[in-house]
Amino acid sequence: MIVIALLSPLAVCLSPLLADDTKKPAEQLADNTFFDPTRKEKEVEHYQFGVEYRIEAGFVQHNQWSRGELTYPDMYLHGARIGATFTFRLPLHFGLQTGLLYTIVYGQNEQHWRSMDAISMQEEYIRHRVLEHNLTIPLRAYYIIPLWRELNLFFYTGPQLHIGLAETDNIQKHLSGETETWLSNRGIPVEPYDRMADEIVRANIQYGVGGGLEWERYRLQSGYDFGLNNLIRNQSSDLHRHMWEWGWYVSFSYRF
Repeated sequence: MIVIALLSPLAVCLSPLLADDTKKPAEQLADNTFFDPTRKEKEVEHYQFGVEYRIEAGFVQHNQWSRGELTYPDMYLHGARIGATFTFRLPLHFGLQTGLLYTIVYGQNEQHWRSMDAISMQEEYIRHRVLEHNLTIPLRAYYIIPLWRELNLFFYTGPQLHIGLAETDNIQKHLSGETETWLSNRGIPVEPYDRMADEIVRANIQYGVGGGLEWERYRLQSGYDFGLNNLIRNQSSDLHRHMWEWGWYVSFSYRF
């Protein structure tokens, strides 16, 4: 009895040590995969499905150039455009953009003619002052390249439909009576008129390439659009006339 009484306190002290070591404290039952060196962090894709809305404004320059006998010469038209676009964001930093843009451009040039007056050998001319209004519907594929934090580089390519609303030619003529009659008989206008009324088709199909930089909500971009179709409406059997309109622009846009 004396031995049992002496060993009882010792047994109480040793009982935790002799317990089943398969039973771990609650703290050790937590997930310890955080310390697993083979575990891979889940990548976060910042450019996923979604829609971006932007307003855009910028400077444009159109180039009308031709081949064959036309009613006025080639010229550069300068102006501005403004509108709104929306982009469908896709994974892997791709996107598709469309929208509606309004463009107004102005240009002037002189078309010289040899005088039909036998007495005078002076060179006569018509000064063309053109004001053009257009609507543009782009369809572009974008690719985004992240550079640093919110700074991205992007490129795009794709077609667009250029819809002509009006192209007024405010003619100023310096012609003799004989020359003016000769031009009128050949169907060459000598008074102000709208070229899109019966001379130029309104649909200009273009294909463009470009790119730029974006920082957070702001984007600066530039590109060039190549006209693909002949804009001359009425083709005669003896005259093969062609005219194309290409364009360059630089614009600034803001994302909502």
